[in-house]
Amino acid sequence: MPTDPPPYYLLNFERALAWIAERYDDLFSTGERAFFEAFAALPQSSRALLVRMLMRKGTLFRASRLSYEEIGCPLAASQPLVELGWLDSEPALTLDEVFALTTRPELLQLFPSTALGKHARKADLLDALRAAHIDARSYAAWGAPPGDPVFRVTIAPLCERWRLMFFGNLHQDWTEFVLAELGVFKYESVSFSQSSRAFQRREDIDAYLALHAYREGLDGLDALDDDKALDALVAAVLAVDIDNAWLETRRAKLLFRIGQHAERRQAWDAAQAVFGRCTWPGARHRRMRVLERCGRFDDALALALQSAESPESEEESQRIARMLPRLQRQTGQPAKRAAATAQPIARSTLELVRPAAPIPVEYAARDALSAADAPVHYVENALINSLFGLLCWEPVFAAIPGAFFHPFQRGPADLHAPDFRARRAESFNRCLAQLDNGSYRETILLHLESKAGVQSPFVFWGVLTPELIVQALDCLPAAHLKLWFERLLGDIRSNRSGLPDLIRFWPAERRYELIEVKGPGDRLQDNQIRWLQYCVQHGMPVRVLDVRWTDDAGAGAAEAEAAA
Repeated sequence: MPTDPPPYYLLNFERALAWIAERYDDLFSTGERAFFEAFAALPQSSRALLVRMLMRKGTLFRASRLSYEEIGCPLAASQPLVELGWLDSEPALTLDEVFALTTRPELLQLFPSTALGKHARKADLLDALRAAHIDARSYAAWGAPPGDPVFRVTIAPLCERWRLMFFGNLHQDWTEFVLAELGVFKYESVSFSQSSRAFQRREDIDAYLALHAYREGLDGLDALDDDKALDALVAAVLAVDIDNAWLETRRAKLLFRIGQHAERRQAWDAAQAVFGRCTWPGARHRRMRVLERCGRFDDALALALQSAESPESEEESQRIARMLPRLQRQTGQPAKRAAATAQPIARSTLELVRPAAPIPVEYAARDALSAADAPVHYVENALINSLFGLLCWEPVFAAIPGAFFHPFQRGPADLHAPDFRARRAESFNRCLAQLDNGSYRETILLHLESKAGVQSPFVFWGVLTPELIVQALDCLPAAHLKLWFERLLGDIRSNRSGLPDLIRFWPAERRYELIEVKGPGDRLQDNQIRWLQYCVQHGMPVRVLDVRWTDDAGAGAAEAEAAA
């Protein structure tokens, strides 16, 4: 009798398992190898049921809610999984778990004696019953009707490990296959070797999972409201065995988050200690702030002066420049402000009648300024990042070892690594050289068409139109593009954001203007100031436009025309 073809989700899962087995066989334990053999030997309905459960949220499922035509009877399909121990058909359930599995009418049948009545909300019922029901018991023991057992997926932790090994992270899941096949997401095809993989040692996988667990635990902030719990968490994070630069980066980010939590609790000693051990960007500045907040002004000033000599980034340099005069006053020293080196940023005001329907102030400014011979586009970070991504497509998606290891990556894994550019220096240099010889336009237009819709960490496909790109290439000097792209490559994490909101083109004159829009009460952010100063420093046309609302339509129109 012919067997129905496997459903798409089962084929995708088996494809992922084959990928993992091919690349990670040397890291498997005996039990993990046994999984592959046992899974392959299962009936198709049982394999499909397990994958269906893995693709859904949580690990507890009622049989009545596992109705799939291609699987048939869930009780029959589950039996081989129960025999393997991969499903528990009689799990002990807490009251909270029972509430998560049942509807309010069902709960009223399970707990008919509750005094809250049939119109009570589930949350109120749970609060009323929790004190009297602290023990876990089977679903049947809770009084559930027979014939609808609850299953707990006990194999879920191992399957989470497979997901991590395939994607190299835990924020992507098996639905990526489906979304790619449906065309919702398109990914660049990178020709990486069969040996390419996210983890080189079994300990790397264990380290990632440990850090992830500690990060999840940090979300339960109440559990960290005493110093001992906080110290224990920090000690546990520092004790994780890591011999991998990428995982060290994850540890640094987690320590930074823990330091921020200690700061919010005003646990100054703990925060200072954590930031002192942390290499995440910004940790040194946070440490200065903590030292200042707890009155250790001399220590804060010493660290600020040391950092000013060798700042880790433009962002830190900007923050220290603001801190130093204050710290000098607090330590009794004469406040010395750094000599003003930045040129002033042009600023103007635009008065507009408040729109009848609420719209973003940037849209209102765009519409007021735009003209047939001088169109204005709301682009913010999208345009310059996209032009960079289209020109430098090849180096961004180069098959560098450790950059790509599965077919659903939006960008390279080392995008924010300090040596990202250096590892691709020759390729980036070739791309940027096109801005000197004029061939960049052809490359950008070619990628605009050939890579349309393909995921990229730089290209904002939803904003790009052929009209916008052509106007940009006509009006933006190649020298300015090169300066922007160089700054992006200098600090990708910080400099992909903060660009001005609007761009105005004069196609007939082949010129442009960048405009940062600020509504009433809004102020410039640090990263916006840095971009604006960079543009002014290099002679680029840029200004800040302050929008003010008025009921005088005539004045508003006149001001708009004057500002134009």
